[in-house]
This record gives sequence, C-alpha cells and structure tokens, in this order.
Amino acid sequence: MGKIHDLVERLGRNEAKRAVPADQQHVVNLAADFLGDEGAINPAYIYSGFCLTALPHKALPPDQPWTRETPRVTLIVSPGFVPNGRGGAEPVGCPYGSRARLVLLWLQTQAVRSSSREIELGRSMNNWLSKMNVSVGGNSYKGIHEQIKRLAKCQISFHWTDDNGRSRFEQAQVAKGGVFNFADSDPRQGVLWEDHVKLSEEFYSALRTHPVPVAEGAIKALSSKSMAIDCYVWLAYRLHSLERPTSLSWPALYAQFGHSYKELRHFREEFIKVLQAALAVYPEARVTDEGDKGITLYPSAPPIPERLDDRRLLLG
Repeated sequence: MGKIHDLVERLGRNEAKRAVPADQQHVVNLAADFLGDEGAINPAYIYSGFCLTALPHKALPPDQPWTRETPRVTLIVSPGFVPNGRGGAEPVGCPYGSRARLVLLWLQTQAVRSSSREIELGRSMNNWLSKMNVSVGGNSYKGIHEQIKRLAKCQISFHWTDDNGRSRFEQAQVAKGGVFNFADSDPRQGVLWEDHVKLSEEFYSALRTHPVPVAEGAIKALSSKSMAIDCYVWLAYRLHSLERPTSLSWPALYAQFGHSYKELRHFREEFIKVLQAALAVYPEARVTDEGDKGITLYPSAPPIPERLDDRRLLLG
C-alpha cells in the first residue's frame, strides 16, 4: 500500500488515479484525502477492547443482544430500556453502524482530553461530526441522537481467557447517567447545547487504562464505512505491538470480521477492499496479501507519532 501513498505524493491525486487500475482509484482518493488533511494525525482515542471486536453494522431487533466472538475476546452488548409511557418499558436496541462508532469515538476522545467523565453533547460534538463529513441536520440529526440514546442505555461486557486459562470478564455501561433534551428541529436552534452524558466509572477507568490513539484524518476518510473503521482501529492496535511478522488465515479473519457474511468466499472478496481502505489512511502500516493463505502483519509504526500522543499528559 505504500506505493499508493508514493504515487499520490509524487504525482498528485488525478495523475495517480490514471496510473492505477479502475478498481484501485477509490483507494487513491482515500489516500489523497488523508495525506491532504492538515489535521490528519490529530489523535483521537478508543478503548482497546473495541479494537478487538466491534458493534453490529446493521440494526438488530430492539430486544436482541449483540454477541461477537473472536479468537481473542467476546463482546456482548445488551440493549437498554426506556419508559414506554404506559407503565412499562421498551427496549431501545443496540447501537450500530458508522454513526454509533463515530459518536462512541468522540465520547472516548473527549473523556481522555478533558480527564472527565462528564461529556457535553453540544456544539463541540456537532462540529466534530461535521468535520468527520457527517451531516448534523434533518434525518441525520435524528439518527445520530438515536445512536447516542442506544449507547447511553446499553450494557457492554468483554470476555476472554487469560494466560493461565482462567475465564475473565469486564462489564460496564458506557454511561452512568445523562440529560437528554433532543429537539426535532434543526440543531442550530440551540436546545441541544445543555445535554450531556456521564460515563460510568467502570468504562472510564478501562478507557484511561487502555486508550489506543488513532488518527482523526483516518476516521474522517472512513466515516461512512463501519467495517473499514473496525479494520483500521484493529490495525492501529495490533501492528505497533508486534515483535515479528504474524500470519492470519482467512478463517481467522472471517471469525473476527465476517459476522455479516454467510460464506467465507464472499467475506474474503469484501475484506480485501476493506483492508485496502484501512491501509490507505495508515501509511505506516505494513500488511501483505498472501493469496489463499490469508494476510501477514508486520511490526509497524503507530498511526500517531509518540510526540503527538498527548494521553500521558492528560491521564497523569
């Protein structure tokens, strides 16, 4: 993938697109968008658990929990409930899709930068989402706040086996409480600015202990591609911690990323495109396609240079 970045830097976007096959031109666009973004490597932060497994890509039935089992960790997301106005409660559903990922990333980044569990859902969030190429008006506005409600109400647990063979788990709600006054009108009316959520102590503690820095410009370029976001944050977590090249088979990749595909061959075709998109916004990444064998990951520099990773100052 380094050749794509070299082409863009040497020839520019348009000439680079002419120099590659038609099915690679979207990769050139992603690389050019990232390389041309002045704030591309501003750090954002995500809890390491979300780098190993992820939220669903599509909506589930409102009362259905989400379970994602990977070779290293299992994620269970249980939907929360709200009063139904008739003396009972109704499920709000699990968060899903690219918007849920963007909102969750923004909440975590704000918590790290401010060293606070209290996050205002106001102008700064809308400005950040706009910077991520997400509209914050009309139906998009309602959709964003539907995902905020789902995130705030859900219960999340991570399960894994430690080096001694013992079953371990961590469980938390993303939010402990909040004030929501979402208006049906345009967000510029100002009602939203008083809204806020308070992250739970458990989730905030896990985030402070294991924050993974990712590049805002990468998230911006991939903002509408939920699976590519998942692949990118996974690479950001895995590659810089490797000590030697590591091969991953297609069945192993399918187990981690292929929950939306019934057959491995369909997953493989799509994942190659997803991986190319993620690598287009991570120039330092070294990954090779090994054909029928799978892929090989190589030790690589992190997406955020250490001098720009300010979490140590913020976390104390």
